[in-house]
Amino acid sequence: MTNTTDRHVFDENDIQITDPKSYAAGVPAVLVSLRRGLEQMGPLRTARTLARLNQRHGFDCPGCAWPETPGHRKAAEFCENGAKAVAEEATTRKVGPEFFAAHSIPQLLAQTDFWLGQQGRLTHPMIIRPGGAHYEPIGWDEAYAVIAEHLRALPSPDEAIFYTSGRTSNEAAFVYQLMIRSFGTNNMPDCSNMCHESSGTALTETIGIGKGSVSVTDLEDADLILIAGQNPGTNHPRMLSVLEKAKANGATVIAINPLPEAGLLRFKDPQKVNGVLGDGAQIADEFLQIRIGGDQALFQGLAKLLLEEEDRRPGTVLDREFLDSRCAGFEQWAEHIRAVDLATVLEATGLTREQIEQTARALIASNATIVCWAMGLTQQTHGVATIEDAVALLLMRGMIGKPGAGVCPVRGHSNVQGDRTMGIWEKMPESFLQALDDEFGIRSPRRHGLDAVDSIRAMRDGAAHVFMAMGGNFLSATPDTDVTAAALRNCALTVQISTKLNRSHLVHGRTGIILPSLGRTDKDVRNGRKQLVSVEDSMSVVHLSRGGLTPAGEQLRSEVAIVCELAQALFGPDHPVPWRAFADDYDAIRDAIARVVPGFDDFNTRVRRPDGFVLPHPPRDERRFHTATRKANFVVNDLDWVPVPEGRLILQTLRSHDQYNTTIYGLDDRYRGVKGGRRVLFVNDRDLESFGFAAGDRVDLISEWPRPDGTVEARRADDFRLVPYPTPVGNVAAYYPETNPLIPLDHVARKSNTPVSKAVTIRLEAHTPRREGAAAPGTAPGRPSPDSAPGSPGRGELVDRSAAWDE
Repeated sequence: MTNTTDRHVFDENDIQITDPKSYAAGVPAVLVSLRRGLEQMGPLRTARTLARLNQRHGFDCPGCAWPETPGHRKAAEFCENGAKAVAEEATTRKVGPEFFAAHSIPQLLAQTDFWLGQQGRLTHPMIIRPGGAHYEPIGWDEAYAVIAEHLRALPSPDEAIFYTSGRTSNEAAFVYQLMIRSFGTNNMPDCSNMCHESSGTALTETIGIGKGSVSVTDLEDADLILIAGQNPGTNHPRMLSVLEKAKANGATVIAINPLPEAGLLRFKDPQKVNGVLGDGAQIADEFLQIRIGGDQALFQGLAKLLLEEEDRRPGTVLDREFLDSRCAGFEQWAEHIRAVDLATVLEATGLTREQIEQTARALIASNATIVCWAMGLTQQTHGVATIEDAVALLLMRGMIGKPGAGVCPVRGHSNVQGDRTMGIWEKMPESFLQALDDEFGIRSPRRHGLDAVDSIRAMRDGAAHVFMAMGGNFLSATPDTDVTAAALRNCALTVQISTKLNRSHLVHGRTGIILPSLGRTDKDVRNGRKQLVSVEDSMSVVHLSRGGLTPAGEQLRSEVAIVCELAQALFGPDHPVPWRAFADDYDAIRDAIARVVPGFDDFNTRVRRPDGFVLPHPPRDERRFHTATRKANFVVNDLDWVPVPEGRLILQTLRSHDQYNTTIYGLDDRYRGVKGGRRVLFVNDRDLESFGFAAGDRVDLISEWPRPDGTVEARRADDFRLVPYPTPVGNVAAYYPETNPLIPLDHVARKSNTPVSKAVTIRLEAHTPRREGAAAPGTAPGRPSPDSAPGSPGRGELVDRSAAWDE
């Protein structure tokens, strides 16, 4: 089946703006889920897939990593965006050799990310050779040979980059890192580098493990839940039903976010009568509309108020027994916090003193407190410090390792946490590497590898020449789009293991290869036996996933098979790893994992239990902390926040309700009142007035980032429609990846190297349509025009306007 070029053509000038919604889910969510399923899959396929989604004998959602409730699953165990994710993957549309013969790379570059994703499932291995304009079919064996030849020709294994998406299964991730380390490098950037790296860094330093410490049951039993920098209604909708139950059990929920997101206000569960006919359930008891980047100031201000209350009423606030026996660094940290200026806290947060004092009273009254967060905290320059201060707020009250209390980083992709557990990290500890070497008779490299940002720098600078991605859309997921595009084009070879067409296939090295893989919904049969894969959710539960659909084409292979077959081509028949056995029997992989990875003993047996098994977590299970001090650590951090320069605004990038990460499901953001387009900028009415603009005006966004030498880098993204929205004054928001060109590659969080996508200084210019032949409004976001080189004027342009900072 070949798709036509007019599928899903749209005009952003037709965008419609309505009032934002005051609730999430409800009947509209059901109707949208069914409509998207019917459009992509048809009625029978829709019914079959949704009935098996997140069920014990079905497949795990290819969307977010939110866990199921232990021991209880609903008949419809999915959300609207989960249904959209399944519809995207299980679509009957196909992209085969005929499609690529009919569409050149320049033609495809002119399309939007949404259009590309709507074309369907990739069905054949494809290659674009040096100087070519079209992808051409290639056999699997030849594709492996080309990749192996390029890898073996490198002067050093460290000149290769191996990226991993969070949707990769445990089994695929394990054999992938095993192949990479057998090759001789630790260059393993993954999607965590762009999102929750700050969480892992902060948690490892404070409690000794980079994972959350709570379960679904803990959330349901909590007295107080703080939700900071997270939008569950769009990004983790199934969390809302857990919050609804927590509220019914008496919990107080305080939402801390720059935008009043629908899912933080009210939830209408479409599987309940009051969610269909009634008003649903209120989620947030209090909404603290904090300024972008003010969360650390809030946490330090709250801690100061708690210390002052302890001084007034000794023994009523602090958990002294826990602090004395389980913690290190408290006195130095407390001395620092006592010196915090509350006037600065109020300025940094934009909150009133009464709001902060009321939150402090709620913390003191609570016997079981959980702090949840997502990228609103992690993608800040001071993201690691912010999370360390959030953890300190819990530690001072003993809120780790007790029921209903703890830390809850809410992660995105369904196995992003499992990938790390399986070894997808550039800095795995010696204990893991030695266990890997002992099991397989290899010698893993010990030199730390490159993360995502450093990988882009290496490709840009000519220090890396082969890039391989296991899933994902690297170009659209990373910052500084033009720089990243130029880096990828600077490679001799780029390889994408993918289910669907995306922009990363079009911005390729001198040779580019696409290897089509099975998805989470697909049946995976090897040697007549159906194979099963496993995933780890964001609360450390490992369970099976069983695809059941007939694959989109006979040429598709599983990620496990692709890695193992490539390894055979790369290393030859005498390599000590049993690649062929692993490709044919995933139980053999799990047996090896059980011998290498702590917590996976008797993996094959335990993972086949109805709800899988929970991995050990020392702080949660035993209040033990595997840190350098062998205790939970208080970390002293200077107070940092994001002031708004005169004549400028602070931008945060975010998802539309019609997307998941870089996958664009549609052009409607129902909750925020946007229909038919994505190039919008949400801005406060007062800022509109002060800058001399009106609702509906079209503007260009210019980001400004000061270099260490005092000059300023400016980048631009053109043609955004201004939408009045209740944001804090001086703060604006827009969707990514359209705004990724504005984020400098070197603007990263301290310690974690995560791109700072939530605090971008921008100015506005009235939009002037470009001359004929230049990139037109509505063309693909975050890239140059098809006939221009990366960095030239286009939808994403890097310009040096050093004087702009002082205008």
